[in-house]
Amino acid sequence: MRLNSATFRALALGLTTLALSGPASAAEVRVMISGGLTAAYKALVPEFERATGHKVLTAYGPSMGTTANAIPVRLERGEPADVLIMVGYALDDLAKQGKVIPDSRIDLVKSPIGIAVKSGTPKPDISNAEAVRRTLLAAKTIAYSDSASGVYVSTEMFDKLGIKDAMKDKARKIPATPVGEIVAHGEAEIGFQQISELRPVEGIDIVGPLPDELQKITVFSAGIATASREPDAGKALIKFLASPAARPELVKSGMDPIVAGAN
Repeated sequence: MRLNSATFRALALGLTTLALSGPASAAEVRVMISGGLTAAYKALVPEFERATGHKVLTAYGPSMGTTANAIPVRLERGEPADVLIMVGYALDDLAKQGKVIPDSRIDLVKSPIGIAVKSGTPKPDISNAEAVRRTLLAAKTIAYSDSASGVYVSTEMFDKLGIKDAMKDKARKIPATPVGEIVAHGEAEIGFQQISELRPVEGIDIVGPLPDELQKITVFSAGIATASREPDAGKALIKFLASPAARPELVKSGMDPIVAGAN
């Protein structure tokens, strides 16, 4: 991904500071990251590598769940990690289990849930809660993720709309695979996931975010794994992702960067 000149200048300034203040020798930084930040992360990491000399090795997977690539499952089977980037409350759970250094958590972004349909199909009315309710009752198939957004949709939002029973036979959880891909292939009429995870998927149209009365904002955070072999380099990467230099790419992905010290 080619960055625009203003973003590149900001990156260069921020990364020069990191390079001057960081460790003298290059390191391999192992990262486990969930889908919410993936698009922005992929754009930013090469700049971090060029400026610092560090090499970033990345494993992708959901913040929760029992699939083979889920971050908690990866850690449980002993896969190495220095940095974990995932849903904030899931990171806290890992800290309680002794797998993340508790005071290393940095909140990076707030991410809203969006609704998608297959490209070229009519966009349903989602202007308010009642419109969403009508849309879901009219749909034949609905898909949601096995991570934070899907947990909310299936355990809270359907209840809030009074349609939980009506959703049992037509709404399904999608493990590991991006929900947008299921919608693009025509396997579901409506898909729910973080907007930042829907945007990179081809073949779908994002109808919009959930209306305010139904929206659930997810905080994505980063932390250092207790078993990290390169904690200093890991901290440098997190510092960069939380810096003003990284914000344009985060916003471009549909997320709201969190200013240090704010929640």
